[in-house]
Amino acid sequence: MKLATWNVNSIRARTERVIPWLEANRPDVLCMQELKVEEDKFPFDQFRALGYETVVAAQKTYNGVAIASLKPMSDVRLGLSDGVEDPQARLISAVIEGVRIMSVYVPNGQAVGTDKFEYKMQWMDRLVRNLEAHYDRAEPLAICGDFNVAPEEKDVHDPVAWAQETLFHIDARKALEKIRSWGLVDLFRLHHWEAGFYSWWDYQMLSFPKGRGLRIDHIFATEPLARRCDGCWIDREARKGQKPSDHAPVLATFG
Repeated sequence: MKLATWNVNSIRARTERVIPWLEANRPDVLCMQELKVEEDKFPFDQFRALGYETVVAAQKTYNGVAIASLKPMSDVRLGLSDGVEDPQARLISAVIEGVRIMSVYVPNGQAVGTDKFEYKMQWMDRLVRNLEAHYDRAEPLAICGDFNVAPEEKDVHDPVAWAQETLFHIDARKALEKIRSWGLVDLFRLHHWEAGFYSWWDYQMLSFPKGRGLRIDHIFATEPLARRCDGCWIDREARKGQKPSDHAPVLATFG
């Protein structure tokens, strides 16, 4: 299986980037985040023309997640299933070839000390409780998406400058580690231990050409699935060119 995740930053604005990328790379599964579109405006037909069926959790203007698959999907689940009323579309999952695959879009948090940062912390804790209540770390499961957190200093171009920002604040990093320690392996770090690999670059300040990025997009997997992972990489080329997303896709392959 070839699995990919990509924050597309508006599927309507990025369809002309995503569809050719799918044609060129042909992942079996693509998890997408930040759709920024209602379900009836999602380009299902263009995905279907390439052989992909797509399930979405969408909302107008903001957020939104999806899974596009060449393989049949079953037991599709939306949200965190914890009884909390939450209008933000940030999680969808499905079983594909015996593997539960989640597409998640963790809140950005805007600024430390704000209500939005508190919502980010609460959402990440709710995700841990969802895993504890509904899943088994001994079963194959992958959580893919934009976590809006860089785990370590080597995942940030300037750790000192980002220390008080929502994407690298110590509280956010601890919350991410709590999710991972439920029983998940960071597949990228399973294959690459070096610093300087990033998946997101701000549109401003020439961040991409200057290498001012953060690794905030991740594929985490339970141990049974991680043992099958024979490669994981960031497609930095997809961040180049006209009208790109500010994120690059992350891909993993499994034998």
